[in-house]
Amino acid sequence: MKKTLKQILCLSIILLGITLQGIAKPILSGRKISFDDQWKFKKGKETNAKEVKFNDSDWRKLDLPHDWSIEDLVETPNDSIIGPFSKNAIGKNATAFTVGGTAWYRKHFVLDKTSAGKKVYIQFDGVYMNSDVWINGHHVGNHPNGYTSFIYELTAFLNPVGQENVIAVEVKNEGDNSRWYSGSGIYRHVWLNIVHPTHIENWGVQIVSNKVSEQSADIQITTNINNAQENLSLTSELYASTEKLVATNTVIVSNKSKMEQNIILKNPALWNIENPILYKAKVLLKQNGKVIDEYTQHFGIRNIHFDAETGFTLNGKNIKLRGACIHHDNGPLGAMAIDRAEERKIELLKKNGYNAVRFAHNPYSAELLDACDRLGMLVMNEAFDMWNINKTPDDYADYFKNWWQKDLTSWIQKDFNHPSIIMWSIGNEIPEIVDSLGYETSQKLGDFVRTLDNTRPVTAAIPFHIPLLKRKKWDATAPSFDALDVGGYNYGLQYYESDHKKFPKRVMVATEYFPPKALENWNAVEKNPYVIGTFSWAGIDYLGEGGIGLARLKSNTGKKGDGLMGEGFVETFMSPQWPIFNSYTGELDLIGNKKSASYYLDVVWRRSKIEMLVHRPIPTGYKEQTGFYGFPDELKSWTWTGHENDSLQVRVFTRSSTVKLELNGKVITEQTVPKGSITATFTIPYVAGKLVARCFEGDKEVASETITTAGKPFALRLKADRAIIKANKNDLAYINVEIVDEQGNVVPSEDEVLVKYQIAGNGRIIGVGNGNPRDMSSFQKPEKKVFQGKGLVIVRPTQKVGEIILKVEAEGLKSSILKIKSQ
Repeated sequence: MKKTLKQILCLSIILLGITLQGIAKPILSGRKISFDDQWKFKKGKETNAKEVKFNDSDWRKLDLPHDWSIEDLVETPNDSIIGPFSKNAIGKNATAFTVGGTAWYRKHFVLDKTSAGKKVYIQFDGVYMNSDVWINGHHVGNHPNGYTSFIYELTAFLNPVGQENVIAVEVKNEGDNSRWYSGSGIYRHVWLNIVHPTHIENWGVQIVSNKVSEQSADIQITTNINNAQENLSLTSELYASTEKLVATNTVIVSNKSKMEQNIILKNPALWNIENPILYKAKVLLKQNGKVIDEYTQHFGIRNIHFDAETGFTLNGKNIKLRGACIHHDNGPLGAMAIDRAEERKIELLKKNGYNAVRFAHNPYSAELLDACDRLGMLVMNEAFDMWNINKTPDDYADYFKNWWQKDLTSWIQKDFNHPSIIMWSIGNEIPEIVDSLGYETSQKLGDFVRTLDNTRPVTAAIPFHIPLLKRKKWDATAPSFDALDVGGYNYGLQYYESDHKKFPKRVMVATEYFPPKALENWNAVEKNPYVIGTFSWAGIDYLGEGGIGLARLKSNTGKKGDGLMGEGFVETFMSPQWPIFNSYTGELDLIGNKKSASYYLDVVWRRSKIEMLVHRPIPTGYKEQTGFYGFPDELKSWTWTGHENDSLQVRVFTRSSTVKLELNGKVITEQTVPKGSITATFTIPYVAGKLVARCFEGDKEVASETITTAGKPFALRLKADRAIIKANKNDLAYINVEIVDEQGNVVPSEDEVLVKYQIAGNGRIIGVGNGNPRDMSSFQKPEKKVFQGKGLVIVRPTQKVGEIILKVEAEGLKSSILKIKSQ
């Protein structure tokens, strides 16, 4: 049949549209261009996947960041595989029974004509681990470390502008290489930098504030220039948080690869933890007066000082570090470092009283540090968990000798300008720390870090147990401490005072402590200025090291039970246990809810005058075991249906001298808080109603807390962290789901209700979770049981502006709908 011209044109347009769907939009030149979208992925050892003509048409399409270890292993769970967990995983409970392996990522892309004549660099913020990268079939590099960022120049291997390029990345998370959940894949952002042949190096601007006061600050800007030429000038413009230009400085470069500029800023707004005010520096590289490169860097103006007499001071004010150790995973999202997930982690810690975090035990994402800068969270930034000696058979120690200088360099260059960072830690619990090899290495690493940054002190975490394991005395640690500016003590409370007598100028910090010992450690901080703070293990539950903080039951006759008062088996606290996949040692649980240890800290840190917890009923014939890291299995609940008139343990945390308990309007018991303690422990019968704890100083009531028996489960309730989010894949909506009674009280006794999720509009569910360390069900299917009446669903918006509608249902309960706007 003869077609009309109009029909031919329409058909041509349709065919063109179909063709263009498979062609990437050309990438314009510029700095820090997101390279996260439209990758292809496949697990397995594809030997030819580095080749340009390799057929990847059937590979899965995805956007970065991505972590394959958090994804379900099989569609139908069985006795040994549930969700992302395998009973036969190499790392066992240490790595949360998750699976690594080898996988490939490929991306097809085209550069725009604006890229002609320019240099092209690719930046990977984090790949776990041992990655190899090819561009158009050319191998450009191998990077073993799974946590440090790295950059490759692609220029020489790119096809002419307008032609397709193919980048291929092989990721090998093989063997037993970690002591916690690492995740697998390209789990942080990837960027392109397309710049003039003469340009400011990536991470090439370093800003230091000297002579800082409220009246003035000397701002020193050091800029590194690649391929410096004649007729160059450098202009630095400083902008306040209001975007107002407050200072400018121009210097002639004249073929120099490094330039320093000094700007005296009058009446600066100082960065601190209460008002974390940030400035912006815009550095312009010009040739013959024309801008050929522009580099933007945020920074904060602040002064830090450490000594044994005044402790740690920020802008001249003494600050005692209320710190938490955290791992890098984001719970139900695995290792995926999505911007909002990183920010929320710091928001949760800040909300719960922390002013400092320790990155355990490797470098973290730039986005997490950005959040610390914005929110006012101090940071101990850590480099390594091992040096020369392996802790697991296939870990970073295999690469340390050849890579430590490269990794320390990229680490500090990337993170240098973050005002939140106050210390660099070169290692954690290093086995050789009490031997000559450790002495030499600690000095070598410390000196090298100081050549990269002499404005912050160097520390390391030295634990009490390594000398014991090596059959040496604690004094054997002295040479390693000598290499540090701040002495990091892991669980070393007993050595503070004796070490101070021997080394009166040593500044000390509890780089780790057992959560039940929070009071004793904080007393040491309040008493001794040379002990500048504490970092608990840990602030938030994390994937891996399964069950180290989990309470167990043990039969009075020797029979053993499982954690969380269930039935089954119990082994030693650090041994492989199935099905326990998270540490349960966090003060907050895996989805961010407060646990007993967090309420205890509120009183330790004097944020709260009273907190009351009730122990879960213990079956007859059993007693509870808790490890070094764990609190008893207690929660803020007076809802124990089926245990009427059973005796329950109630603990009240307070700094007051006397506590009285009142049940349904009647005082039933009182107790004097033991000297040196903040805990009053009671045993009372359970009767539904209202339990009140009142604390007194003499006859004066200081504070009280009430917990009330909840009614029968009635409905589901949804609460979003924010009603409006950005229409951007780097943002997320965190939505709490709660089972409530008719009066709106959470019913904390509900652990088995399965909640099902439905979503419509411009968003999709990317994670579901609860706080139960034994619930190995999928994090990605649109359903999950609650734990203690609570759950979480994480929604990721599309790029479209509009509405996201989430509906939740559970059998026998009133459903709920929540609407969120993305804009």
